[in-house]
Amino acid sequence: MGARSTTAERIIARLASRAQGIVTRRELLEAGVTRRQVQRRVEKGMLIPEFPGVYRVGHRAPSVEARYMAAVKACGDGAVLAGLAAAHLWGLVRGPAPPPEILVTTKRRVEGVIVRRARRLDRRDRTTHRQIPVTTVARTLVDIASRLDDDALARACHEAQVRHRVTPAQVEAALARKPNAPGAGRLRRILRGDAPVALSELERRFLALLRDAGLPLPETNRRQGAHWVDCRWPEHRLTVELDSYRYHHTRHAWEQDRERERAARARGDEFRRYTWADVDGRAGATVAEVAALLAARGPQASSRNPPR
Repeated sequence: MGARSTTAERIIARLASRAQGIVTRRELLEAGVTRRQVQRRVEKGMLIPEFPGVYRVGHRAPSVEARYMAAVKACGDGAVLAGLAAAHLWGLVRGPAPPPEILVTTKRRVEGVIVRRARRLDRRDRTTHRQIPVTTVARTLVDIASRLDDDALARACHEAQVRHRVTPAQVEAALARKPNAPGAGRLRRILRGDAPVALSELERRFLALLRDAGLPLPETNRRQGAHWVDCRWPEHRLTVELDSYRYHHTRHAWEQDRERERAARARGDEFRRYTWADVDGRAGATVAEVAALLAARGPQASSRNPPR
């Protein structure tokens, strides 16, 4: 009896280690654990039901990943995490974890799970992240395009590029595989930089300073070569990057910042970098510097974007 119990524990541990601590009844039975062994562990709290036939193993404080994995497994073979839940898993959206949202290709209903049905899901639009079957970053952007405002969608696109090196071409390819996707037009405008958006409160504050001073507003969050640029005045050949400590304190971010500066100078732009201290504490000096650069490097300040 003891040997059989030990064997069952090893099987459960092995299966759980591959899937965020989540196992299904079917997986356990197929691996050699008996129905009685499963039932006893449920009764003792060693297998904690998440959904019918889906269990969390050995811990009572589930992670977001465990909850998402359990929802995927509850929806059967071929199911993937999708929508805003996938965007949260990829780090594309802010805030509390959305409820599990699962994309399936067969009819399925699971209480506590948002289930969306697709006739088919191209293999190029599915992957695994943190052990969880999920839509790719590009497909996730397509799926959430109609559910976010312009600023939030632009921020998601920015995170996709910075965190996962996803390119506009990859997103366009995912769009082509989902014709008539809601929000496709907005997503394309943001990818091309045609929608005026601000990704952060620092950007919004900086633009407000320019507007209040009667200065021309820059293009914001447009792709230039391999990088997204916070603010650029093309006719003045001036690029400004806005750096908050929250997003620029890692070594990776530091390297990316240096690359963006080199790229700006390579295309002939004057380059400036401003922080919260420059925008809030030294607002007057910052506005004066930008005004001087614009005056020295091109059309007069009144030629574009009148104050609003």
